Amino acid sequence: MHEGASSGRGKQELKFKSTTLQDQNKPENMFQKQQVIWLTYLITAVDLTCLFMQIGVIPYLAKSLGLDSVGFGYLQTTFGVLQLLGGPIFGRFADQFGTRAALTVSYLSGSAFFLLLSISTSVPVLFLSRIPSVFMHGLPGAQMVITDLTTPAERVDALGKLGLCFGIGVIIGSSLGGTLGAKFGIYFPLYVAVVASLVSALIVMTCIPARTKPKAEGQAAQQSTSQSSSLFSLSEILRLMKLPGVKEVFLIKVLSGLPTGFFLIMFSIISMNFFGLDAAYTGYLMAYFGALQMVVQGLVIGRLTRRFTERTLLMLSAFVFSGVGVAMALMTTVLHFCIIVLPMVFALCTMGIITDNILTKSVPPSDTGAMLGICASVPPLTRTVGPMIGGMLYKMFGVHAFGYLQLAVNMPLFLYILRNKIPHIEEKGQ
Repeated sequence: MHEGASSGRGKQELKFKSTTLQDQNKPENMFQKQQVIWLTYLITAVDLTCLFMQIGVIPYLAKSLGLDSVGFGYLQTTFGVLQLLGGPIFGRFADQFGTRAALTVSYLSGSAFFLLLSISTSVPVLFLSRIPSVFMHGLPGAQMVITDLTTPAERVDALGKLGLCFGIGVIIGSSLGGTLGAKFGIYFPLYVAVVASLVSALIVMTCIPARTKPKAEGQAAQQSTSQSSSLFSLSEILRLMKLPGVKEVFLIKVLSGLPTGFFLIMFSIISMNFFGLDAAYTGYLMAYFGALQMVVQGLVIGRLTRRFTERTLLMLSAFVFSGVGVAMALMTTVLHFCIIVLPMVFALCTMGIITDNILTKSVPPSDTGAMLGICASVPPLTRTVGPMIGGMLYKMFGVHAFGYLQLAVNMPLFLYILRNKIPHIEEKGQ
């Protein structure tokens, strides 16, 4: 029976051939691959726009339902914890069932998320609306598609262009959510997000190939893939972390970004209390941050990877972070912050993309989704522990504590990368 089942699976895999991108070096398939990548950018921009629309609406919705600041904090923590748990599950799901199935689940979960928000007339329903967010991982799903369809030499530049999608989502989503809410009511942006998420799911089901991993790589990977079929397995996470160079790079990724993450979580309070800005100017600063991220990820990082090795860029990012820490410790005005944001965004984006690229190359092709899913849990982890740690730092030591923490974390990381062979295999992006 086992041999018969294996034969049946083999025949079924042949049926997938028409919906799988094979022989990627053929001109027609190269063109098809590029179409899929650009379509992925488009639906990612729509997904992030919807996400930032609800971020602008949710505080007012929570307030209208009588939720105080403490309750709102619990609501945000719930979202962070669910995203944290869902990242590895989503990655394993994508490896086992394909990125098309994973993205479809993500966008259908997004439509359920926005639908529940749009009918939230009480606090319990508002908390219930957070549950679908455990499967909402549109950006990691897009990273998985791009990772599968690009060579290691192309990957950093292609992943960097997702920063353009993020910037579009921040700018359009934040402004559109407020505008639509003011004109048509607080629930209207959520109705728009429901429709947009359903349309995105339909596009994925009809236009994204069922299997994006190259066939040759998939067969080789199946021999070395996980021994567990469980979507969430701590042993499989540990297995990936034990692969050469993975644990070191992942820890660098997590630690280097924590000080900046804590600062950004507290930014609305810092801008009000330390800089003396109102909500409008705080919004302008966040739009400025998003625009810089678009430029750095979309235009700068790809060019740098053609000239410098990954190790050089890791060291540069850690060193720039250290300099940012010194500048933040001396910062006194909002003009100082506007200048400091330039190297901060550069280091944040470069470290994030380079570490993602190294990690996807350090695991078997069959496990790239799982690895990106684990990486996708880093921002939710920061959002979960950030309010408590960031609030404590700000209350006890003031805004300059974030600068000292930045220096204390990243200078040792710089020295560690300098003295060790990080990454395990050193090469230029192209």
